[in-house]
Amino acid sequence: MQGCGNIPKNNKIPHTVVNVALRKVIKLNPMQKVPELENNGFVLTESDAILKYLAKTYNVPDHCYPRHPEKRARVDEYTAWHHMNTRMHAAKVFIFEVLLPHMMGQATDPVKIEKALAELEGTLDKLENMFLKRQAFLCGDDISLADLLAICELMQPLGSGRDVLKNRTKLLSWRNRALADSFDEAHSVVYHLRDKSKAKL
Repeated sequence: MQGCGNIPKNNKIPHTVVNVALRKVIKLNPMQKVPELENNGFVLTESDAILKYLAKTYNVPDHCYPRHPEKRARVDEYTAWHHMNTRMHAAKVFIFEVLLPHMMGQATDPVKIEKALAELEGTLDKLENMFLKRQAFLCGDDISLADLLAICELMQPLGSGRDVLKNRTKLLSWRNRALADSFDEAHSVVYHLRDKSKAKL
């Protein structure tokens, strides 16, 4: 199972992590979003594209992004679905409960939060009942970059102290299997925000 959780670090891909303010990202990415990858002048945005590029360019375990056409198609199937489902719905909760209050000083809107959480619940139902129905990970019996993308989105609401998986045994077990593959370092900022939120209670 090892080798996929943090693709650059676990696979000894030479890299430097740079923390940046979003307002400074515009030079490389007009959408002002992270992550970004720059490799010898080649700039790539979007985490999905970056993970696939790293998996195809460097010697990472095959299960991260399988070469077998049908297994790879399963990963691509999830990542195509991910953008308008797991990412969008988890991001709304993060924006309304974490980003706007912490960065903009705006009070949380209970109506927007309730709607965002209801939408996310529908996505979580599909993760459990479709993708994890008969297997350990979203696209098979081994962890893949599909799991990494999903876990990263679902970790973000923790910034407000909200664990969106706390009452979902199947998804908690899945997250624990994936988190065993070295996620704590990558989510240190989320954990810091969570601890700050708890301190205010």
